[in-house]
Amino acid sequence: MYLYRIKSTALKKTLTAGVLGAGHLGKIHLRLLNESERYTLVGFYDPDVEASKALAESAGYTYFESQEALIAACDVIDIVTPTLYHHAVAKACIEAGKHIFIEKPITHTIAEAEELVSLADAKGVKGQVGHVERFNPAFKAVKDNLGSPMFVESHRLAEFNPRGTDVSVILDLMIHDIDIILSVINSPVKSISASGVAVVSETPDISNARIEFENGAVANLTASRISLKNMRKLRFFQKEAYISVDFFTKQVEVVKMKEANEDTDEFALVLQNAEGVKKEIYFDPPEIQPSNAILEELETFADAIENDTTPIVPLAHATEALRVAYQIIECF
Repeated sequence: MYLYRIKSTALKKTLTAGVLGAGHLGKIHLRLLNESERYTLVGFYDPDVEASKALAESAGYTYFESQEALIAACDVIDIVTPTLYHHAVAKACIEAGKHIFIEKPITHTIAEAEELVSLADAKGVKGQVGHVERFNPAFKAVKDNLGSPMFVESHRLAEFNPRGTDVSVILDLMIHDIDIILSVINSPVKSISASGVAVVSETPDISNARIEFENGAVANLTASRISLKNMRKLRFFQKEAYISVDFFTKQVEVVKMKEANEDTDEFALVLQNAEGVKKEIYFDPPEIQPSNAILEELETFADAIENDTTPIVPLAHATEALRVAYQIIECF
């Protein structure tokens, strides 16, 4: 193997980590793990030997010449390979007793995901999936305000990028919003209707879906990877509140209602319904704490491992998001 020095630190790092896959996102994970105070980066493996040696030379990471050697050397494996390889790679890691962080979607098929969930439970290892929008500072700022939303609307639009077109826009983009919505609406899915169109790829590039839940909540989702501009917005409507989250600009709007009374300011915005009930409309903007969402998802996974707690996005949650995604795809 090629050995290059990784930066030293005065802090004790209890978890050793390696990265499988050194493409665009893999390089980001390598940099963040190397900078993290929670991990010691051991190195990486990628089947592209020439590119890997160049990366090791330029960035100072350790390149392992086999997947097996890297797995054996680490406590945690960060899987950033193409989706088709997620299952085989994750299974090898789990069978070796290693904790896994795996990029979304969890696997190519639901059966593969279910096998990983069962295997991880049997082996007693932790697994987290990279549904990174759970860690977006805008969503984190409002999630405690989300009670029981009954209508949700999402728009996730992106300019075309050939990276990621190995899967449909549902598995590439919409699955982020599926995961967020499932984490907020605590009710089984009742029915799904959807449509999708393949424009430049072999799989759908634009799709719209409607998800109805057993509790009466409804979610409308739109995703496109052939748009002229980028947009990543979720809007939640619940009793006496409207909450808008812009994942792209990391901004939020929280509009609430409360009973108007004699103490209500005369300049306040007050609505009166047909029954004569008056409601005061007011803005309640939360404080947004800047953060690096990818670094935070990696470091909260370290917390789960060291404290023996459930990861924020466990394998089972990601499996349910994948299940709903495929139910949407089956509608086409």
